[in-house]
Amino acid sequence: MHKQLLLVSIFSLIACMSVLAQETQEEKIQQAIMDREQAERSQILQNMDRGVAMMEDGNYQDANAIFKQVLASVKVVPTELCFYFGKNSYHLEKYRQSIDWLNKYIELKGTTGQYYDECSEYLEKAKQGFLGVQKDEREEVKTILSINYDIDCGPSGKVICPVCKGKGVIITKGQFRDTYKTCPYSDDHGLLTCEEYNQLLRGELKPKL
Repeated sequence: MHKQLLLVSIFSLIACMSVLAQETQEEKIQQAIMDREQAERSQILQNMDRGVAMMEDGNYQDANAIFKQVLASVKVVPTELCFYFGKNSYHLEKYRQSIDWLNKYIELKGTTGQYYDECSEYLEKAKQGFLGVQKDEREEVKTILSINYDIDCGPSGKVICPVCKGKGVIITKGQFRDTYKTCPYSDDHGLLTCEEYNQLLRGELKPKL
């Protein structure tokens, strides 16, 4: 009887040790993944800083090459890069590209964004520059548009819906009265999740039934 109890205890101890070893191994794997992601993000931020430094020194072509490298290496584009790439694109006279990325920054950060004032200034300049370019010249310029990328929406994970402008309803002005229709994309507060926002930009977000 005592031998049986002892064997059961031993087997139980071995099972517990096996589970603990497995959990420890999984924790190590998760930690390794987190460390690698942190290292990759750190490298991305360093490259962005290099690009910003070159842009501030007037080396716009070199800055453009670095920003494009960052875009090619990330799964989700940092919001700040929308501003940097848009500003640098203006200096390269890629006005449509500049307008697209600067608009994206303002959409995501609103008026409280760190670069809002400067972004608004460059956005106006880019619009004026775009109007001054001949139509055939506009079509010849190759652009990199934000619609082809997933954008980081920030820590909240929520974005004001660009369709209803955060109202939750779409208002149509009529001759005698306005009509109101529930926004087919946002929640009751006029917000989208980051995933929904990026899907909407790509034309992949289906309206709610």
